[in-house]
Amino acid sequence: MNRRFYCEIAGFCGKHAFNVHFHTLNVHFFFVQKSTYMKISILMPLLYHNDTIMKNDKICVFESEILHILLANSILSTTMQFRKMKKIQFLKVSDYMKTITRTKYLDRIIELNGTPDIKIITGIRRSGKSKLMQAYIAYLKNNFENINIIFIDFMDLAYEEIKEYHALHSYVEEHYQEGKTNYLFVDEVQMCPKFELAINSLYSKGKYDIYVTGSNAFLLSADLATLFTGRYIEIHVFPFSFQEYCQYYDDISDKDKLFDEYAIKGGLAGSYAYRTEKDRTNYIKEVYETIVTRDLVQKYNLPDTLVLQRLSEFLMDNISNLTSPNKVSQLLTANETPTNHVTVGKYIKYLCNAFVFYDIKRYDIRGKKYLESSEKFYLCDSGIRYAILGSRNMDYGRVYENIVCIELLRRGYDVYVGKLYQKEIDFVAQRGGEKFYIQVSDNISGQETFERERSPLLQIRDAYPKMIIARTKHPKYSYEGIEIHDIADWLLQE
Repeated sequence: MNRRFYCEIAGFCGKHAFNVHFHTLNVHFFFVQKSTYMKISILMPLLYHNDTIMKNDKICVFESEILHILLANSILSTTMQFRKMKKIQFLKVSDYMKTITRTKYLDRIIELNGTPDIKIITGIRRSGKSKLMQAYIAYLKNNFENINIIFIDFMDLAYEEIKEYHALHSYVEEHYQEGKTNYLFVDEVQMCPKFELAINSLYSKGKYDIYVTGSNAFLLSADLATLFTGRYIEIHVFPFSFQEYCQYYDDISDKDKLFDEYAIKGGLAGSYAYRTEKDRTNYIKEVYETIVTRDLVQKYNLPDTLVLQRLSEFLMDNISNLTSPNKVSQLLTANETPTNHVTVGKYIKYLCNAFVFYDIKRYDIRGKKYLESSEKFYLCDSGIRYAILGSRNMDYGRVYENIVCIELLRRGYDVYVGKLYQKEIDFVAQRGGEKFYIQVSDNISGQETFERERSPLLQIRDAYPKMIIARTKHPKYSYEGIEIHDIADWLLQE
C-alpha cells in the first residue's frame, strides 16, 4: 500500500473533497459539517453496509479492508458509499499542524519582490522560515502568470544529487526559462557545502530573484557580508508573537487566559501540536539542544559543550540582570564549571549570533551615550526557559520583561536599557524619529511597587512618551503623563 493507493481513492470520490493522511496501517476520516470537523468512529465494513454514518466518533480503516471492498464490490459501488458521506476528507499529517499567514513577514517579502538583492530569511530553528518561503511562493503563483519558480529543498532527498555547489549551479541554470521572471528559492542552503559560490555566481548573472533560508547557526547575521559578495537583505523571523498565538487558536474571547498560556508555551508553534505538557516541552528542548549542543559545537568546533550549556542556562536564569563575561565566568567557576572571561565572552557571542539570546546594551539617557561595561541578555522565546528550567526561580516580572523586549525587536525597534543617574529604565525604544521609555512589571497594584516603577520615568525631562506595561487586567489609563498598559492588550495593539 502506498500514497498512490489513497490518491486513487480520493480521485474516485471527488477532487475537491480529499487530502491524504497516512498512519502506519490505518487512515483516519473526518466528517465535515457546518465548517466543523466531527470525528466519527466506525469500522469500514460496518460503514460499507450502512446507509447512514455514526457521527461524533472516529473512523479507523485498515488498508486491507479498503482493498477488500474495492476487490469484492466494484469501484463504482465503493465510490457511491464514499459519496454518501459527502464532505469527507483524508487528512495529511501537516493538517494537524495548523498554519497561519504571518502577514507582516509576508508583506515585507512582497515589498522586496523584484529588487536585485539576495533575500535571506534568518531566525532560530523552527521559527517558521520555510513556511514563510512557501507562503510567498503560493502568493506568486496566485498573482503572477509569466513566472518560473525554481525551488530547492535540501531536506528533501529528491535534491540529494545537487548538494555540491557546481551541481547546484548547473541545476538552476538548466531550469532557467527565457522570457519569464525567474525566481530561485533555496531552503536549508547550508546543507550544500560552499553554497555561497553557487549563489554568488547566479546572483552575478542578474537573471534570478533569489531567496535563501538556512539553519540559524550556519547562516548567521555576522557571516552574511562575508558569504555573499553581492547585495543582500536580511528578513529576520521571530517565533510567534502573542497576536499570532491568538490567531493560531482563532480565539480572543479570554485574552487573559491565552496570555497566561503564551507566557509558558512561548512562540515555537511546532510545540502546539502536542497535547501533553511533557511532549510539548520535550519538543522545545530538542530544538534548543540541537542549536546549543550540535549546531554551535559543529560550526565553531567547540571542545567543551558543558561550559556552553551552563552559560546558556545561567543567562536564562538571569534574564533582565546586568551581566558581564567576567562576572559570569567567576560564578560558573564557583559552581564547578571552570572557565574564564575570554571563553565566556566568545560563547555569549555565539549564542547571540544564533539568535538564542539578544544582547541589549545600556544607554545613558542624561549623557546620551552608550555604556559598554555590562549588558542585559534576553531569551528569544519564553517557552524555552520554561522547557529547560521549569518553574525554578520563576519570576513573572522578568518573564514579562523578556516578552516585551522580544516584541519591541519584532516590531523593528532599536532597544536599549536606560540609565538615569542611579536609576534604571527597563527599555528605551527607538524607530526612526519615534522614541519612548518603558517600565515592565508583573503586578503594580501595590503602592510601593507602583512608586518604584513610575519614579524613574518621572525623572526623565524630555517630552518623549513614557509607559508602564504590567499585568493590570484593566483598560489603558494615564497617571501623571505616564500611560499604563495591560501587557496582553499592549501585545495585541500592533
